[in-house]
Amino acid sequence: MTGTLYIVSTPIGHLGDITRRALQVLGEVDVVAAEDTRRSGQLLDALDIRARLVSCHDHNETERSPKLVAQLLAGQSVALISDAGTPLVSDPGYRLVRACQEAGITVVPIPGASAVLAALAVAGLPTDRFVFEGFLPSKGGPRAQALQRILANSATSVLFEAPHRVLALLESLVAAGAAEREIALCRELTKKFETVRRATVAELLAWVAADSDQQRGEIVLVLAGADDSARENAELLPLAKALLEELPASRAARVLAAVTPRKRQELYAWLETL
Repeated sequence: MTGTLYIVSTPIGHLGDITRRALQVLGEVDVVAAEDTRRSGQLLDALDIRARLVSCHDHNETERSPKLVAQLLAGQSVALISDAGTPLVSDPGYRLVRACQEAGITVVPIPGASAVLAALAVAGLPTDRFVFEGFLPSKGGPRAQALQRILANSATSVLFEAPHRVLALLESLVAAGAAEREIALCRELTKKFETVRRATVAELLAWVAADSDQQRGEIVLVLAGADDSARENAELLPLAKALLEELPASRAARVLAAVTPRKRQELYAWLETL
């Protein structure tokens, strides 16, 4: 009989969040495939689990997958874990899962901690519809396009951001006309310095800029979805910025009012925020 591939969620901070089922599986499998074997080794030591670790990350997953599949076909069982939280959520692993499914190997999820769901639970924003954007492109046109897409989405958006870029992201949101949009900063979830703060983008920007501690650690941002006006603003943003490069805000508002059903005064007030 073939072995089983287990997709095992691990704590995102607090060790008490490991599940009894995860402990059992990690203690019984033949191999634990980990994104970072050093970090995962520390986690397993803290949980008093002795397991054979192999690396499986973005740079070697294609090469590693056939070897793990061969072991599974030979009857061994494998647990896939990420550095923290649920594997495959903004982490490697889907190639291994696909390879196992194509080989007829059973893949079993072991649910548990997830920074995405933890942030949604405490953000105080609608969760009936949400989109996970992960880490945005770091700069240039792809980043601007991603922000425009997010700001036009009526669903709540969940983003990861590196601590040294969180200030720049908030500044970009303000520059894109989202200063009054609600957003929640969820930092160091389940850890000693856990912080959750919901405010407008402009308010959060001022708070983060004034407190360098909020620019440290693991950060999840939860952004409210666009209403009709915000969605229209996001769609008009490229044209609005192009007009503002050539015209004062009053004349740009007149041009936009001529090609949209929006009132000139409303458009002028928006253009003044850009």
